[in-house]
Amino acid sequence: MLARLRSLAVLELVNIPLFALVLFGGLLMPISPANLVGISLFALLLVQGSAYWWLKIRQLRTRAPRPAGMPVFRVLQRGNVALFLLGGAVILWALTTDARWTQAWPGLGLWLFAVLEHVNYFHIQLSHQNRPDLERLWRTRRLHRSHLSRDMAR
Repeated sequence: MLARLRSLAVLELVNIPLFALVLFGGLLMPISPANLVGISLFALLLVQGSAYWWLKIRQLRTRAPRPAGMPVFRVLQRGNVALFLLGGAVILWALTTDARWTQAWPGLGLWLFAVLEHVNYFHIQLSHQNRPDLERLWRTRRLHRSHLSRDMAR
């Protein structure tokens, strides 16, 4: 289990430069305010996710009742919503003013991805990447609260 959590923590961080390299370098997504906002929010959520998994690993190793830092994650949860609203305003402005679709639409997609990551971490587990998660989803036929949400509730 710790190896799986460690891979989640590491892969979240690896995805940040990987996405940036693929989008800006490989697909030549233009560096525009909307696109930068989208990738920044996406990266922020991945950093938060990675931090949570590292804290979860420490909790399991030390047998603590809950991971450290849950009050910080409560603040992040509220702060993310404010950042999503601000970022959404920038992207909406770009969508209404930029003639080239590449200046804003990729940023909107990344913004939506960041919102989904927020939901996945702070509310409902949307990602089901391993057999036990998929079996539980199949067996119960419903989405469940995320690990972070349950830890914050304790």
